[in-house]
Amino acid sequence: MPDKGKRSLWLAGFFAAFMFLQFTVLALCNRAGEGCLSVEDREGVYYLLQVFVILGFLAYAASNRLVRASRAAVAVPLGLFLVGGAILLAADRGSLFYLIAAYGTVFCLGSVGGAVYERMSAATATGARTARAMGLGCAAATALQYLLQLQWGVTPLLPLFMLAALVLLGLALLRPDPAGEGTPPAIEKTPARRLVFTLLIAAALLLFNGFYNGYIHHLQVRSGYTDYNVYTWPRLMMIPVYLLFALIGDRRQGRLVPLTALCVALAALLNSVLSGSSGAYWLNMCLFYCAVASAAAYYNLTFWRLAQGTRRPVLWASAGRIMDSVVVLLTYLLRVSTLSSALVLALDVAGLVLVLLLMTLGGDLDLAKRKEREPEAPPPPREDPVELLAARFALTPAELRLLRELVGTEDKQEAIAARLGMSVNTLRHHVTAIYRKTGAETRAGLVRLCSEKE
Repeated sequence: MPDKGKRSLWLAGFFAAFMFLQFTVLALCNRAGEGCLSVEDREGVYYLLQVFVILGFLAYAASNRLVRASRAAVAVPLGLFLVGGAILLAADRGSLFYLIAAYGTVFCLGSVGGAVYERMSAATATGARTARAMGLGCAAATALQYLLQLQWGVTPLLPLFMLAALVLLGLALLRPDPAGEGTPPAIEKTPARRLVFTLLIAAALLLFNGFYNGYIHHLQVRSGYTDYNVYTWPRLMMIPVYLLFALIGDRRQGRLVPLTALCVALAALLNSVLSGSSGAYWLNMCLFYCAVASAAAYYNLTFWRLAQGTRRPVLWASAGRIMDSVVVLLTYLLRVSTLSSALVLALDVAGLVLVLLLMTLGGDLDLAKRKEREPEAPPPPREDPVELLAARFALTPAELRLLRELVGTEDKQEAIAARLGMSVNTLRHHVTAIYRKTGAETRAGLVRLCSEKE
């Protein structure tokens, strides 16, 4: 069994590479259109970018389902992302070309993100310390992005670090995770009710940040990112929050995560009432970033744990990140940043009540529940009809592996051969042998034989 410490370190570097690229690219894209759009239109650029991020995640989920884990589903967006990143670093920020490149690049960012979140979810299912990896990775990415883009002074080292992060990401995504090979663990089915609760809780936690997110974005665009800028030192407040989740996220099967996220996110309630002075502005920035990191840690760790028990694990692994962009769009459409402080505070309190209710109904606040539960006796082993059929007709181990594919999937022979690591001719030889030994003439006939009792 691979060393968990080494695997956690590998996952932390892997996730840090993606988060660094995400932070950097979104920072570059947020200022697109400065020379070709009005101030009002430039405020909308940030929100339209969220649409393309969502589409990117959904595109990966769709392509993964269509091509069945083909490398092309990852290689294509990775290549396009490399081209888009180069354009963002070299092109004139005030040109229309830069604006178009920004939208295309964040679409590819979402597609790559879908693959990253899928890998993290699969690692969670095998018992990897993904909370530690996420916390350390996000903390490292935040610090590095801040150092390389301090006050928008883009350093010459930025392209080198972006290229290194992209290479690391590509190497990790285009090869299988060796620690994840072998017999997959039994995954408990995730109830639909649990998924709905988690989506609503994540949305409420994100809405706590909605007022200040829209407010500061408006101010920084109006000031030309001089008097107001979200990429200044308060951004570093995310680091201790991420490290907190790295410390507690893997304990008690993640049951400490919801309560911790709620406690940290409560600070964002003050955003609606703290205003009017320079000190309040900086305090708001610190509270805002603590709440942002807390909400992100919650939806990442929770959906990674739940996704493998669903019928669409690739989509659900990214559901929290998609919800993040959806809530940003929702707060923009509702013009939350223009509401009165009293109304925003009332909405936040209503969201808090909703979160407490959902966490109570979902058992998130019952920290001792799983610890006190008596272990259930394992169910008796069920006979595998495929193995019974193989034993009945004396199939070889290679024929048994192929038989599982023939009766368990509808894939074509070329896809099965690639998955089993054999040539198509070898596969056809085994298929002929299976049909000859069993007397079946079609894959449907094999399925019927598996369902028959000897």
